[in-house]
Amino acid sequence: MIRSLRNIARLLGIARTLARHDALFLLETLGVAPAVVVAARFLSQRSAEGRPGQRLARALEEAGPSFIKLGQALSTRSDLLGEEMAADLSDLQDRLPPFSGVQARAAIAAEFDQPVADLFERFDDEAVAAASIAQVHFAVTPDGDEVAVKVLRPGIEDAFARDLDLFLWVAELLEAARPDLRRLRPVASVRTLAETVEMEMDLRFEAAAAVELAENFTDDETFAVPEVDWPRTGRRVMTTARIAGLPLDDRDDIIAAGHEPQEVLSKAAAAFFKQVFRDGFFHGDLHPGNLFVQADGSIGAVDFGIMGRLDKATRRHLGELLLAFLGRDYRRAAEVHFEAGWVPRHKSVDSFTQACRSIAEPILDRPQNEISMARLLAQLFQVTETFQMEAQPQLLLLQKTMLVAEGTGRKLAPEANMWMLARPLIEEWMSETLTPETQMRETVDGMASALRRLPNLLDGVQESASLLASGRVKLHPDTIDALRAGPTPTRPPVTSWLWIVAIVFIMVVMLAV
Repeated sequence: MIRSLRNIARLLGIARTLARHDALFLLETLGVAPAVVVAARFLSQRSAEGRPGQRLARALEEAGPSFIKLGQALSTRSDLLGEEMAADLSDLQDRLPPFSGVQARAAIAAEFDQPVADLFERFDDEAVAAASIAQVHFAVTPDGDEVAVKVLRPGIEDAFARDLDLFLWVAELLEAARPDLRRLRPVASVRTLAETVEMEMDLRFEAAAAVELAENFTDDETFAVPEVDWPRTGRRVMTTARIAGLPLDDRDDIIAAGHEPQEVLSKAAAAFFKQVFRDGFFHGDLHPGNLFVQADGSIGAVDFGIMGRLDKATRRHLGELLLAFLGRDYRRAAEVHFEAGWVPRHKSVDSFTQACRSIAEPILDRPQNEISMARLLAQLFQVTETFQMEAQPQLLLLQKTMLVAEGTGRKLAPEANMWMLARPLIEEWMSETLTPETQMRETVDGMASALRRLPNLLDGVQESASLLASGRVKLHPDTIDALRAGPTPTRPPVTSWLWIVAIVFIMVVMLAV
């Protein structure tokens, strides 16, 4: 009850902010707390200029850091808000006025329990970038190394905790009041946002992400990640080598520096491909402020707070999907959705093929440099209601990242298309991934993993049996009837599957020997 009252009061304040920007449609569309919406409209009736998405973006900026993050997350949900509004929210800038250099110095001194003067020969009090969670200062170490120092905002943890609880409370209301929206997984989406923000607010995680990304590109001179200064990195402070270069979308200065824009875009597209498909670990915030063209023509990246991961199966499905669309093989594009489990099997493949064609043709018929695979995926997500397709959080982040990367690439080289540049790399990777040897190796690895988990599975079965025997857990009558009926002819019992897996694994090992 206390939580509900607290969040209702907080929601009313947010609703008034939305009303001032004529953006209450967000709560009206969701059907959450209609009384709060009416009260907010009565108390704060205002008119505002701009498209709905632009008005909403301004309202979220005013509401504070947590809501800027929410807006960025919503920018990936064209299935929920529509393509135009999602595109407007994608322009939401994560910029806030900086906090003082005095506060930054105090935070650094508290983190390492020593004066800033002992850690840095020079520390610039003026921030070079300020966002919702942290800001960056340039400094020089006692050894003379130029570094960038990222410092969390004072009190940011408490502010985000309060707002994330509100988001979760609203998502729970939404799932209870709107069963038709459960397929969009609002609670799971908020929890994913919470996990992302939690990791962003421990800068050791960001430092670890930077190191992992750097290791993935150890032998690649076209993509650079700044080295982490671990002795000067902690939970609330992160120090890395300073990246010097031109913003990736600064076409005129890049040309003046002697670099060919399309060649630079090819390097950026190849780096993005390697992150997504080769490694399954990608930078999730590729706006121009985070990508720089260095003097040697390589791409330098910063800000690793938002990173995405894709497992092997998702990468393979995504690669097949992109190649199918680029080749206008809409039947194959539809089949990939079914094979990945993104669309329920009882739906019609033919109907989904038709949907894929209707979405892709207007996009693929545009000039090559205007083709947007991110826009294509966004429109695909909009047909989810018709085909009961569940939202895929890992693909939503990727789609947003693709959208930002495409926009940056278009400013750099308007005549080129990053996906056409990366297509040969995707085709080569797919041909290697789909070889019988690779598939057999992945099958063997999967069987070995299943066998390693077998003892824990059996322990769980034994524990469940004990709970049932003690009467502490009771089965639903329908479950009891199903158990009495035994396994269906098309689905053998779990124990049979375990034995089949074990036998096949042993056979494979014997053949390998």
